[in-house]
Amino acid sequence: MAIPIALAFPDRLSRRRDATGERWASVGGRGFRLDPTDPLATADWLAVAETQGVAAGARILSAAAIDQATVEALFAGRIETHRTFAFDPATGAVEAVRERRLGAIALSRGPDSGADPAAIAAALVDGVRAHGVALLPWGEASAALRARAAFASAHGWDGALDDTMLAARLDEWLPSLVAGKRRLSQTTDADLAEALRTLAGRDAMRALDRIAPARLETPAGSSAAIDYAAEGGPTVELRPQALFGLATHPAVAHGAVPLVLSLTSPAGRPIQTTRDLPGFWRGSWAAVAKEMRGRYPRHPWPDDPAAADPTLRTKNADARAKKGG
Repeated sequence: MAIPIALAFPDRLSRRRDATGERWASVGGRGFRLDPTDPLATADWLAVAETQGVAAGARILSAAAIDQATVEALFAGRIETHRTFAFDPATGAVEAVRERRLGAIALSRGPDSGADPAAIAAALVDGVRAHGVALLPWGEASAALRARAAFASAHGWDGALDDTMLAARLDEWLPSLVAGKRRLSQTTDADLAEALRTLAGRDAMRALDRIAPARLETPAGSSAAIDYAAEGGPTVELRPQALFGLATHPAVAHGAVPLVLSLTSPAGRPIQTTRDLPGFWRGSWAAVAKEMRGRYPRHPWPDDPAAADPTLRTKNADARAKKGG
């Protein structure tokens, strides 16, 4: 009985939607109702012959129970496979789902291990487009580059790496970055920084390096990172010995913005912050040097640092080097 009814009315094939058997979903998309006390209410599938009513809640008057295996065998040619991609902003991941559907009814649903990588990458890009570039795993290198760009943009740099610009040009830089990935967290900080440098272009990066260099090169031959996100302005942390012999204060933005020098002891503890190195040499250096000589006697603390040789070595090591030279 069920098979002839199913073949005669394929769009009325229905699957139970609740535990009571009152609500049913049909292949054609309509919703049917059945008296929960009806013996057919315990079936999973019904081949529906007759209904009453035209709304979504039409009552089933006549039907026969049928199993899913029979349904799939009868209508194998109408079963379609659907692949969908859902982006979760909380995890930054794309869930690929494979569904087998007969009309409006999902026969099976589960993870799609064979999903097209290009489609997953496109879903990741669309997720960032919808929820913002802040979802990306910005790390130390990429965040530092963006901070430099923000500073330089305020001092004449013809460029930007802010959220607005990155969102507007998303299709230029993000697809290649997320290719072959299923979640944003698989993108490395180094990859993000490199993508931003490529997006900015070689000429713009050269200009950025002139206005907002990433590091301060010291007279001692060392270099120290400049923190452009620091609250007090571009800041560099280093030992004063690296600056011996320097009589002018280092600055960025073509000399318009003095660096905040956060000077530390040989053990890395803060001893002084200054925006006026020559003034520091002439002023409070004497008191600092007097205290530091007692704590770190192996390191040089000259009376006139502006005229001293820069070095990051101890006095004995310097003496051996000069003797050997």
